Amino acid sequence: MRLPTRLLHAAALASVSVLLTGCFSAPDSASGGDGKRIRVAMMNPPRSGLSPLSDDAFKLSRWSTAETLVTLDANGDPRPALATAWRQTGRTWTFTVRDGVTFHDGSPLTARAVAHSLTKAATASPKPRILDGVDLSVTPSGSGNTVTVTTATPDPLLPQRLSSPQLSILSAKAYRGKTVSPVGTGTGAFRLTKVNGTSSAALDRYDGYWGTKAKTPGIDVTFVPDGTARAAALRSGEADIVEAVPVSQAALLDQELITEVPMPRTNTLYLNTAKGPFKDPGLRAAAREAIDPKAIVDGVYEGRADVARGLLGPALPWASSLRSEPKRAKAANPSGAAITIGTFTDRAELPEVAQTLQQQLQKAGFTVKLEVREYANIESDALAGAFDAFILSRATVLDSGDPAAYLYSDFASRGSFNISQLADPTVDKALDKAAATAAGDARRRAVMAAEASVLATDAAIPMLHERVVQGDAAGVVGAEHDPRERLLVTPATYVK
Repeated sequence: MRLPTRLLHAAALASVSVLLTGCFSAPDSASGGDGKRIRVAMMNPPRSGLSPLSDDAFKLSRWSTAETLVTLDANGDPRPALATAWRQTGRTWTFTVRDGVTFHDGSPLTARAVAHSLTKAATASPKPRILDGVDLSVTPSGSGNTVTVTTATPDPLLPQRLSSPQLSILSAKAYRGKTVSPVGTGTGAFRLTKVNGTSSAALDRYDGYWGTKAKTPGIDVTFVPDGTARAAALRSGEADIVEAVPVSQAALLDQELITEVPMPRTNTLYLNTAKGPFKDPGLRAAAREAIDPKAIVDGVYEGRADVARGLLGPALPWASSLRSEPKRAKAANPSGAAITIGTFTDRAELPEVAQTLQQQLQKAGFTVKLEVREYANIESDALAGAFDAFILSRATVLDSGDPAAYLYSDFASRGSFNISQLADPTVDKALDKAAATAAGDARRRAVMAAEASVLATDAAIPMLHERVVQGDAAGVVGAEHDPRERLLVTPATYVK
């Protein structure tokens, strides 16, 4: 069945490449130096005019134009960025602001500028999601280079929160009424010079950058929502870096030009523990034993995903070494138990995953009905427990880079995204401990203990960890392949 589909995709690639001619030509912005500008094809166009208070902030981060006080290492631990040091005293954190930094408009980075930017984010309506449920105030030092951030309750993860691109530090000129403009107001290696609605953007190298000078004179971004068109741009040489090549297109491209990046995203079957057949732990165990994740990875994802061993996957390099095997209930006989599985169409693979699961569970003795809608039309029912099971592709580290918030949201009895309707005192205790533990090895161990407690209930059956396929043309050097999707073009990136 797949061969004819791929032939159709190949034909589509050929036709789309003709349409793309000229789409990736450089805008009329100054190059800022010698060398080739980098042409980038991105999947999602701006949704909020590139406001850093929205999800558009991740684009600004990926273009190295807006920066935060703190950055994260591979383990999710905080590292210096615009702040060089920090310390905690109860509810208050004090951050030392880096000297010698200027915004793209020439104004200096000061403690007052940092406080102004963070206060704008904290008082925005709506607030950036990293600050959901977090009340904070920011005060600059009178004449020094420190800012104090005070939270309503002690927050061991505040530095990680401040690494979110939604809390990027911009100059005062960025804030006009209710709008925030990153054009010419960041501190990064590239200065955003032009935004053409939802079609393109241009950035030039910022020679006054406080860090290592960028090797490329600039970046030209084109927003290409159609996956076939993005693949065609790489194949035809119209783009140097292509974001999110669809799995169906990846096999048609030169394999040396694509990189599969493990994502902190798990495809999970959530089971309703509050009512229906899966209130019975034995039937939840029967469902777990019936599911063959490898068949889903091979059949639906064409091998471009990782079979799940737990809720947290290879994008978190520390998880596997700290994982322990939980004790689970013994499987019962389904005896024809009727279940309804819900999922949504917005992620192209999920309906096919649902069909595969239907076959596997029916083979094990369940009677399975599927209900598939657009996400906007099914989320409220899923959260209300209207389904016996629900298939969800879920990000496992949110903006702080820490998985404790995801685990609490999805599996705590008071969790806001508890599709499994789970209310288990042992799980709640483990999640509370993980949330309260200071960042570092102890917190990672607590997180994995919480994962084990969730898996012991069979409230959720992790099936696979997704990968994203990134395309880099043959001449591209130093493009980032970032599981958190915070980095893409850095000062080290250039085209030969």
